[in-house]
Amino acid sequence: MTGPTSVDPDLVEMLDAVFADHREQLGAQRPAATWDAGLWDRLGELGLTWLTGSEESGGSGAGWREGAELLRAAVQNGVQVPLAEHDLLACWLLESAGLPVDDARRTVCVLDDGVAHGVPWASEADRIVVVWRTDGTAQVADVAAGDLAITAGANLAGEPRDTVAADPAALAGTPVPNASVDQLFLRGALVRGLQVCAALDRIVALSIAHTTDRTQFGRPLAKFQSVQNLVSDSAAEAALARAATEAALTEAVRTGWSGTNLEFLVAVARSCTGHATSVVVRNAHQAHGAIGTTREHRLHEFTQPALAWRSEFGSVHYWDELLTTAALAAGRDGLWPLITA
Repeated sequence: MTGPTSVDPDLVEMLDAVFADHREQLGAQRPAATWDAGLWDRLGELGLTWLTGSEESGGSGAGWREGAELLRAAVQNGVQVPLAEHDLLACWLLESAGLPVDDARRTVCVLDDGVAHGVPWASEADRIVVVWRTDGTAQVADVAAGDLAITAGANLAGEPRDTVAADPAALAGTPVPNASVDQLFLRGALVRGLQVCAALDRIVALSIAHTTDRTQFGRPLAKFQSVQNLVSDSAAEAALARAATEAALTEAVRTGWSGTNLEFLVAVARSCTGHATSVVVRNAHQAHGAIGTTREHRLHEFTQPALAWRSEFGSVHYWDELLTTAALAAGRDGLWPLITA
């Protein structure tokens, strides 16, 4: 790394090149979301499938900032691949529990009365890291996907979001601190925030390019004030979402996910990204007009995931409610310290 908060530019360039090359090979239209074996093997050869795992455990020893750049590169090139679910969630939880990690493709789920809904990529995974509570104690097990009951589903972006069912009594669990389960949720929430921000930035870039290149009544769309307002509002919302998410990421990295105000910062990030998505997606489709609704245009590769991701690991309403509760609890005298801490 070149600094405490920066990532090696050569790594950033390499990540962009890998995903851009893969997306170009897929052709003009986005294919159905599948766990692409060829891409996964290539990423594995580059040490990117378990980028943040410790070298002692077989990972690449990188941190969350490198992980965030990896997610950004995938999203902005329109490549759907469960790197976050495998690396930052499932494998992290196994490693923190002292359990071995091999080359199997993994995702993670938390059972509630033996069922987990909306599990990302479960139907495409080799193994699923299953979490449940027994008598208030959290347990984790690394289970072969074939040993679980999985009902396939999908989110708005077409990514697998499946229902997983299991009998916890039949699973051999390893106890983990309840705090690990709480952190798993926060990590997933920040992951989705990072992904939404990357999608919003790409949507803004597409809007700028379209309104600059497209002419109407003899001049570029970007020359019309109403269009300028659409694009500038989108850029402002995307920048706010990115700043809030960067603040949460910085605190997570600085404190090793132990900061007392980390949940509040993640809530701010998710609230900002959620509301920004409404503005950016709406404005982008207005700026693009009819062409933006076609399968041939790439706009949907970013608007649909952004809308889907903002509702995962806590809805916009969930995070807004958390912020409201925190503000009321802080009271008049404690609100400013809550915001600036």
